[in-house]
Amino acid sequence: MSTEEKSPRRFPLPIGYVVAAVLTAFVTFAVVGLLINIFERKSEEQIRSVRVVEINEDIVDPAIWGQNWPHQYDTYRQTVDHERTRYGGSDAIPAQKLDKDPWLRTMWSGYAFSLDHREARGHAYMLFDQEKTRRVTERQQPGACLNCHASMTPAYRFAGDGDIMAGFIKMSGLSYEEARNITNDQGERLIEHPVACIDCHDPKTMALRITRPAFQVGIAELMKHERGIEDYDVNRDATRQEMRSFVCGQCHVEYYFDPDDTRVIHPWSKGLNVDNQEEYYEEVGFSDWTHGYTGAKMLKAQHPEFELFNQGTHARAGVACADCHMPYERRGAMKISNHHVRSPLLNMSTSCMTCHGGSTENLLERVHTTQDRTQAMIDRASDALVDMMNEIVMARESGATDEDLAEALRYHRRAQWRLDWVYSENSRGFHAPQEAARILGGAVDYARRGQIAAQPFVTIDRATFEPQPAPIEGVTPADKAPKGAY
Repeated sequence: MSTEEKSPRRFPLPIGYVVAAVLTAFVTFAVVGLLINIFERKSEEQIRSVRVVEINEDIVDPAIWGQNWPHQYDTYRQTVDHERTRYGGSDAIPAQKLDKDPWLRTMWSGYAFSLDHREARGHAYMLFDQEKTRRVTERQQPGACLNCHASMTPAYRFAGDGDIMAGFIKMSGLSYEEARNITNDQGERLIEHPVACIDCHDPKTMALRITRPAFQVGIAELMKHERGIEDYDVNRDATRQEMRSFVCGQCHVEYYFDPDDTRVIHPWSKGLNVDNQEEYYEEVGFSDWTHGYTGAKMLKAQHPEFELFNQGTHARAGVACADCHMPYERRGAMKISNHHVRSPLLNMSTSCMTCHGGSTENLLERVHTTQDRTQAMIDRASDALVDMMNEIVMARESGATDEDLAEALRYHRRAQWRLDWVYSENSRGFHAPQEAARILGGAVDYARRGQIAAQPFVTIDRATFEPQPAPIEGVTPADKAPKGAY
């Protein structure tokens, strides 16, 4: 036997152990990395904003607010974009709707809208486009027009010596030019921006709030009528989800100007739908203007998106305006509301598909079907309305008096109000399709009734009658434009 000691035998490590060790190390590394990432994201989520500058009630410029909330400001700036849907949006130069649909000039004859009515652009242009429209440059308008088109809170506070309601009433009674150029004690112009952060957010807490006095009064009257709530204070009593619609409803609503002080009033004390509002106007004896083609006392619908939306299935399901027009999106760990404020059809994956199943193509087809059917009803109602107006004009040319045509003129008012209400509501019926169809059906019915009511007074030859286009300038001199002519 050799005197040298034998070395212990070494056996090779099984390959399975090697693989297991490598996998264990990889999984451990991945888990640790995931935990670190979660911790970092949780930490980010706790810091919703970094207060670079102090914000108060006097700071209107959204660029300053944007230093604290850059993600929201970045999307707010995108309201300058020009994107179209089938029935909305605009090019860089807004299209003239009066040229596309000439019957509008006849429907609005004698009213400022017969001068100029263009496609709407994004919020970035809402003040600029208002002060450049012929409705403002060629007609006297009150300061109340600025209520929805400018960031008004500091101006109201200054004009009312700290009382926003008093300032609102005072500013409404000024001429458009006087209100637009109001300055503070330092000579600084107070109205420089379209709707901005301060109009919807409390600068201290960023909580949503209502800043338009007209809405505060109108929603209180509606809550008293519908829910029996006395002394309703929207900023105190509304839920957060309600506020995500109410802040939009400050402006996207039907309104009129008080005949005494021209302040904005929402006709909601009897309810929100078109019949409720008509009943209100009949009770207070209000008319916007005398029609230049027929002589009827008319109502001009503004933009009742808030009202029609509240008749629809989305509102009934608790969906808010912001859920679709300002959908949530992720920026890092933060969930923010997109402030681009545009048609949901332009970003359906985030605005619609968070609730709806299926494909965006199928859903878009459903929306377009609704809008196409609404447009078809609008076309029928406009034909019926023009036929009725021509019949009334022929009756007048035959010698009929206002007394003879009283019934026909009442039908004219009712038919046009309903057609205008749906036409001027910017969803093309989508917010509440069945309600829009009901309203337009009523418009056709009233127009045909008015046509029948005027027929007995027509003695001229219908075959030779050639209806003249309504005078674009209307019948109201520029220096005596009706209050509410915007």
